[in-house]
Amino acid sequence: MTKKRDWRRIYEALEVRPSAIVGRGLFTPAPIRRGAKIGEFEGVPIGLREARRRARGRRIVAIVELDRHAIDATRTGRGFRFINHSCDPNTFMRCTEERAEFYARRDIARGEELTVDYIDSHHNGKLPCRCGAGRCRGFI
Repeated sequence: MTKKRDWRRIYEALEVRPSAIVGRGLFTPAPIRRGAKIGEFEGVPIGLREARRRARGRRIVAIVELDRHAIDATRTGRGFRFINHSCDPNTFMRCTEERAEFYARRDIARGEELTVDYIDSHHNGKLPCRCGAGRCRGFI
């Protein structure tokens, strides 16, 4: 099996279900090894100005900004639009000019919720964080 098929298999098995952090989250039904690619953020490509317009005033935003455009997953029914923030995440996002890819930051156990550190977000440090991590920064 090629590496591309490996991550596709993992991505397609991910489950969206209620999260202890907030709303719905993204969970893995199988263990994922550290460094493994888990998948890519999928959505509609839009301009950066349009992305910021769409995000304005929303509490939940499913948009990732890249170098020259953004990807809006607001209307996507599955996938990484459901990944919740954590100050101590188990995944990280690697952005290229064209895509945002998710990788395992550490070994992830079966049934565990996938999380990522949003780092910079439209919340500008004003939204209380509910990740529950030991060294939670308190705000997103």
